[in-house]
Amino acid sequence: MAGWNADVGAQGIGGGPEVTLVDGSTFAVSDASGDINGGVHGLYLFDTRMLSQFVLRVAKHAVEALSVEYLGPFSATFISRLRPVDGPIDAPIVVLRTRSVGNGMSESIELRNYATTAAALDLELAVGVDFASVFDVKAGRVVQQGRSTSGRGPGLSFVQQMPSGPWIVTVKAASDTHCAPATLAALPPGTDETMLCWRVEIDPGGRWTACVELALQTGARVIELAHPCGVPIERAVHATRLASWRSSLPAFSSNDPTLETAVARAQEDLGALRVFDPDHADRVVVAAGAPWYMTLFGRDSLLAAWMALLTQQELAVGVLQALADLQGDSINPLTEEEPGRIVHEVRYDQQTSRMLGGRNAYYGTVDATPLFVMLVGELARWGVARERVAQFLPHVDRALAWIDQFGDRDGDGYIEYLAATETGLRNQGWKDSWDAIRYRNGDIATAPLALAEVQGYVYAAYVARAELAELFENPDAVRHWQARAAALKQRFNRDFWVEELGWYAMALDADKQPVDALASNIGHCLWTGVVDTERAEAIAARLASPQLSSGYGLRTLASSTPGFNPLSYHCGSVWPHDTAIAVAGLFRYGCDSAASVLARGLLDASRWHNGRLPELFGGFDRNEFDRPVRYPASCSPQAWASAAPLLLVRSMLGLEPRVQDGVVQVRHAHVEGIERLRLDGVRLAGNQVSIIAEHGTVRIEGLPEGLRVQQR
Repeated sequence: MAGWNADVGAQGIGGGPEVTLVDGSTFAVSDASGDINGGVHGLYLFDTRMLSQFVLRVAKHAVEALSVEYLGPFSATFISRLRPVDGPIDAPIVVLRTRSVGNGMSESIELRNYATTAAALDLELAVGVDFASVFDVKAGRVVQQGRSTSGRGPGLSFVQQMPSGPWIVTVKAASDTHCAPATLAALPPGTDETMLCWRVEIDPGGRWTACVELALQTGARVIELAHPCGVPIERAVHATRLASWRSSLPAFSSNDPTLETAVARAQEDLGALRVFDPDHADRVVVAAGAPWYMTLFGRDSLLAAWMALLTQQELAVGVLQALADLQGDSINPLTEEEPGRIVHEVRYDQQTSRMLGGRNAYYGTVDATPLFVMLVGELARWGVARERVAQFLPHVDRALAWIDQFGDRDGDGYIEYLAATETGLRNQGWKDSWDAIRYRNGDIATAPLALAEVQGYVYAAYVARAELAELFENPDAVRHWQARAAALKQRFNRDFWVEELGWYAMALDADKQPVDALASNIGHCLWTGVVDTERAEAIAARLASPQLSSGYGLRTLASSTPGFNPLSYHCGSVWPHDTAIAVAGLFRYGCDSAASVLARGLLDASRWHNGRLPELFGGFDRNEFDRPVRYPASCSPQAWASAAPLLLVRSMLGLEPRVQDGVVQVRHAHVEGIERLRLDGVRLAGNQVSIIAEHGTVRIEGLPEGLRVQQR
């Protein structure tokens, strides 16, 4: 996986004061002045912090941040001034730092003198490198790596021995043809930092510029900068890729400006989160999220690709191809790899002791494997070319074999999880924090556990496999998988339903007793269709209740449960993708009132994030605070959160393609304040179509011959 690269939007982590720029496995976190100095700040590449300090001082003073101008997902200009020490409040010296990241970093530094007299200034750029693991930085436990540094003359270098050989970070200043004359000298390196220094003289009304590059060498391999000094940003490869993505997107409009903004932001961020495989020029996947998860994640990438099908199908194809290549072949307890299992995450870090399973690829997830099968089936429903679907059939059958042979640990017809290694995940569903799965009395359930939503994914995988068998004309397989799906649905509704409570258990424990807390998992069960129709209204009432509905979306755990915490990761926070999936499930069963409440709340929450929904936010009641409360470590943008508005639009259209059956099912499902929806350029069965919802009906223009619209 080394060498993948992506484009992603710049954004403060979780909406905070930091600025994050990302390109593939490279991302930079700084303050609003551009300084990298402490905490999680840094330039990261291959899950390692390559730059821990990058602090600019002008005349021995820090600059005062004024604004940040984003030039693209990977580039920004930090606008600052030299704060006056005394005298007039106005400051004549303006500082512009234009930074671009991608396989390293380049930064142009410009000083402007708006005074009527010349300025003579000393410029210092303190540079520090600690080669810390991204996992240690995120956890706040950075350990000094015993690096060596050296540097004289026009540049600085930092060296660290890694398992693959020496890694060398080089920082140097490149002359620019527009620069005024200046001298550059590297001061002797210290133990913690070194500096690049300039003596700058600027005429009245004049400008001075310099450009600094930071590059990496891993062993004998020199990593080529994506945007070296002197190359216009619009000519950088990541800029041309993003422009191409934008031109391929369907055009969307609505009478609701909040929804329009959220969809525009979703499309932009999904384009930014794309990851490109250097070994397969036509393969593009979606990374999980910035800044900490800029890599392929099985569950996250699969769900995000599903939710983004309204925008395009190529992300889904690329995700499936990449995951098929990584599908498990052998049994390895350290990584939890098993034949047919879909990988959980892939990492680059050389310091493997910090990673799950102590390896770069870790397979400890119970849901990615059925989700893989579901997504292949969904591509067929959208009319993706038959041969493109056919390439995945062997992997689909290996995945289904894993469900039977390894997923169902005790032969009871449900798939369970139990970590095979102490360094693995204790919980292996999407709520994977250690305390996420609880009984109604607040006690924490321990594995092995059979999660409710995962049984729903398996049910949907069986349904998808039956449809694939029909597409490829195998009637015996059609009957087999239809029977498997029906049997699982019957068992699920018998064993997971808690009659005295009126909802489904989160999970079954090792004794097959219900883990009975009220939680958002039941929304996923509606989405997959595993819920008996006569129970849907009861589930809808629970999802829209004050215990689960915060007013800005769905809480992961009911506020009535001991252990509820609105600022926990999975025990009361709101995850936009979770809410969007529940909305899709509610509309599927015709529970429009509850769906409308949750959808409207989530869209209202997006207004407080400039249209961009973060990974999660606090589950406080909307009546208590006038805006969603930030979760400190939330990723933003994050793939399935970014895709959530697209799933909301699809749900409001009731759009369910069944190309293999010659129909496209639609239903205009009402959400408060949204009366009109229009999409132009949606790809369906190889054609571009327009989908228009207004006056309570949905119509599709441009359908290929042989397809008809069916009102649900």
